[in-house]
Amino acid sequence: MKPRPVTRSQWAAIRLLAMDVDGVLTDGTVGIGPGGEVKFFSVLDGMGLARVLKAELAVAWISGRPSQATSIRARELKIPHVIQGRVDKKEALSELVARLGLAADQCAYIGDDEIDEPALRWAGIGVAVPGATAGPLRAARYVTSRPGGRGAVREVCDRILAARGAARP
Repeated sequence: MKPRPVTRSQWAAIRLLAMDVDGVLTDGTVGIGPGGEVKFFSVLDGMGLARVLKAELAVAWISGRPSQATSIRARELKIPHVIQGRVDKKEALSELVARLGLAADQCAYIGDDEIDEPALRWAGIGVAVPGATAGPLRAARYVTSRPGGRGAVREVCDRILAARGAARP
């Protein structure tokens, strides 16, 4: 069964953009060395997130594993909601949505692996990246053209902002 296309009004209704980290904000590669963990984040995604934050959307990162690299990047970008070490992403997402006084259809969630699938199905707009595993790809209402860690998040940010009529900088 092919997913229903996401309408402009559904994109415009988004008030919370939430996402996984590894495989979405990064290409999924984690480097471990004597100095600790290294992750590479896309500056395209960073600019997209800065733009949605400026447009007063809530942004959340929900990761199944704690990471100092994730914390550092989140602080740099001033991401207001960073949830780490939670493998039940749907529960973490629904708790945040309730705390913000929103509804599921006001939330978009981007994921790439099986632990993201319940959150993808629960959110108003579930988004997968092209390299996602089979479950998230089936659950997604939208699959980005750009891969994780290479502008996928920016693509979603741009869709939301365009639907809301936000002008490019």
